Parts: sequence; structure tokens; C-alpha cells
Amino acid sequence: MEITTLGTSSMVPTANRNHSATLLSYKNEKILIDCGEGTQRQFRKARISPVKITKILITHWHGDHVLGLPGLMLTLGHSDYKKTLDIYGPKGTKKFMSYIYKFFDTRSKIDYKVHEIENGMFFENNEFKLEAAELDHGEACLAYSFIEKDKRKIDKKYLEKHKIKANPKLKLLQEGKNIIYKDKKILASKATFVVPGKKITFIPDTGICKNTIKIAKNSDLLFCESTFLTELQEKARETHHLTVKDATNIAKKSKSKRLVLTHFSQRYNDLKVFEKEAKQHFKNTEIAEDLKKFKL
Repeated sequence: MEITTLGTSSMVPTANRNHSATLLSYKNEKILIDCGEGTQRQFRKARISPVKITKILITHWHGDHVLGLPGLMLTLGHSDYKKTLDIYGPKGTKKFMSYIYKFFDTRSKIDYKVHEIENGMFFENNEFKLEAAELDHGEACLAYSFIEKDKRKIDKKYLEKHKIKANPKLKLLQEGKNIIYKDKKILASKATFVVPGKKITFIPDTGICKNTIKIAKNSDLLFCESTFLTELQEKARETHHLTVKDATNIAKKSKSKRLVLTHFSQRYNDLKVFEKEAKQHFKNTEIAEDLKKFKL
């Protein structure tokens, strides 16, 4: 599992920070969270093909989070994109997506499906599920969690100890079912062990609200907007954004393991001040940089 922060700036990009975009890679899935202006170029720099994208999660429809979407959709069309692209977002996403093909070239239109979502789980398969939570940003805005399901794995040492050789029944053990091997009952609870799944949460633009803590609960990795240093708390409140201290409070109260700060105001050039302040409140804090990769 790998997360690439393609863009870490807020409303105005800088020479070093692009508009908001993050890519989560998990097996055959490539999930893009937001698509700010310039995201296609960031894909090029990261040497990742946008044709591999399987899902797009839109947090909200402010320009710095979506203005790269028209160009990306056209590129996918010209690149012979074969899949049906699932696009998730808050109320209004269907209307805004229709505008893209109303105002731009429709000859390269791809197959896509728009899902408007609110609070709660909105996708699930055998390996993971996706959840959303409504935030406070003055308009429809969503936070997202990627939750990997627990995996049951075979205990090889147990097999060796009891001289159990590879056979088709082992698959049943991984499903949590007991088996009979050479007239002996083998318990799944003893022959296997559970590897807990990982949880990654993305909190975009928001003011302080309970849902930030609720959706981030027990995250292994929490990406949280931190537009301002705490000295500009009043500015943050006026604009429905968070400060460094707000982000660390969310990490602590949600019992997250790692915090990654992102979405920085253009007024800041040296982001070490963010890291320094954050570590005073939540030690396991990192700073997102464009094209930086985080692994779990």
C-alpha cells in the first residue's frame, strides 16, 4: 500500500507545491483523491500512468481541488481508457461532471459513473471498504477513509510442527473454517493468525467538527489539512480551515498512529515550522511534500 502526495498546496499553488491531489495505490487499485490544477503533470513527474486510475474521490468542488479534472478526463479518453471510471463525490457532483463534457471536447469521452454520497460506507469488496464523512467547509465537503479488511494467514510453523503438507484444504483454513487432515481435526484458530487491516484517512478543507474525529478513529495513517500555523487561528476559523494544533488534536482524539500534515497556505515557504509545532502536540507527525510517498 502506497500513498503519493501529488499536490500539497491550498488555494494558490507555489513554485514547489501543486494544487491538491493524492493517489492511493493498493494492489490493482489506483484511487485518486481530488484532482487540482496541474495534477496530470504531477503524474508525469511521479512516473505513474493516469490510465491506471480506477476511482476518483472528490472531497468538494472548490477550484483548487478539481480544476485538473477536465484535462485528466480528456487525457484518459485520448489514451484509450478501457475501464468504467467510478467517480465519487458530495451532492452536486453529477451536475458538475456534466459541465465538463458540456464545455470541453466530447469526442474523447470515456465510460464513467458518478456516485453522490453522504455519511457512511459507500463501497465494499472482499479486500477493503471506503467510508465518507461530511465536514464543515461552508459547502458540501467530504472526508474519506480507506479501510483494508483483516486477513487470515496460514501459520507455516504450525503446519511444519504437525506435519501438514500443502493441500487444497488449506484455503478453507484461511477462510476461518476447520478441516480434517489425515483423520485429524485441524482448528483454524490454531493453524492461522489474523493480520489486522490498515486504515488511511484523508481530511480535506474543514472547520472544527466532530466528524473529523469520528472518521479518523484508529487510523494507521491520517492525512489532514493544516492550512495555517496556530498563530492564525482566527483566520482559520473565518475560512473554515484547520491549524496545526487543530490537526494534532484530531490525531490524538481519534487515536491515529501517524499524522501527515498537508494543504499549506502559500504564505509559508519553510514547512519545518509546521513540523516543529506539530511535534510539540503529536510526536508522530510528518510533513507532506509534492511527490512524496508514504508506505504501509
